[in-house]
Amino acid sequence: MPDMTKSQSGTAVDTAVDAVAPPTEVDTAPAGGVSQGKPRSLWGDAWFELRHRPLFWVSAVLLVLLLSIAMFPGLFSGADPKDGDLTNHFLTKPELTHFFQADWFGYDGQGRSIYARVIYGTRASIMVGVGVTVVVTIFGGLLGMLAGYFGGWIDSVVSRIVDIFFGLPFLLGSMVVLNAFTERKVYVVIAALAFLGWTTIARVMRSSVITAKQADYVTAARALGAGTNRILFRHVLPNALAPTIVVATISLGAYISAEATLSYLGLGLADPTISWGIDISSAKDAIRDNPHVMLFPAGMLSLTVFAFITLGDAVRDALDPKLR
Repeated sequence: MPDMTKSQSGTAVDTAVDAVAPPTEVDTAPAGGVSQGKPRSLWGDAWFELRHRPLFWVSAVLLVLLLSIAMFPGLFSGADPKDGDLTNHFLTKPELTHFFQADWFGYDGQGRSIYARVIYGTRASIMVGVGVTVVVTIFGGLLGMLAGYFGGWIDSVVSRIVDIFFGLPFLLGSMVVLNAFTERKVYVVIAALAFLGWTTIARVMRSSVITAKQADYVTAARALGAGTNRILFRHVLPNALAPTIVVATISLGAYISAEATLSYLGLGLADPTISWGIDISSAKDAIRDNPHVMLFPAGMLSLTVFAFITLGDAVRDALDPKLR
């Protein structure tokens, strides 16, 4: 027969713990019954601030467009990005009157449509940026959360490992790691960049957790008998996540830029993968007489990085009341 006393006790503890958790929304209706509205939570307040920032909407529209191009490139270009015609299209100048056609951006040194390659190159860059960001946020965030909450030897070990990785130059270390692979596909580049990029997220999460675990509602939850997992994931993590999201959003643009840099140097993505960095590298010899070959992939790369960094800045300003 199950222990009903233990079950009821556990339910009581859960109810009590929920009662001391920081409220997200509180009804402030006076005694007369006329509602004066509800105070917004941290995320509700951040969304309210974001809606009134023009730069947020500019970056959001750009990112929706870029994600749409990455997922459905065939809707934006009907040309084959790998189809070259040296006889008719060798370094052909752009035809600006033919909007959204294969020759709108001109052709490169192999007779391939630059417009098609810019469109199809979006997928690889977005995949690398998002993939690295997800990996470093999960891995670095978990280590930082454990180090910040438990402290002691766990914090010491994690902090020393972070210090060691911080001593490795990011791009140089990535080049060394990638040089060990003969076939460098998207997942290989993601692994190499994530291997050296998780330290910043770990430090930010550690600092946020140290601050959050000292809050009164965490102390009260612990005194009422809440378990470690409940305190970590129900009370500490939601209140320590905001700085990590800001850093991850800004870093996403940096990872896209790092992938393009490595591909430009010949140590990142390689043919037959289509990448902006590869196209910029192949255009360097023709830039003096045919600048359009490099202009369009470099411009698309800059626009993408700008969109993610601008979004990160907007989110940071919205989540930090001191910056409003």
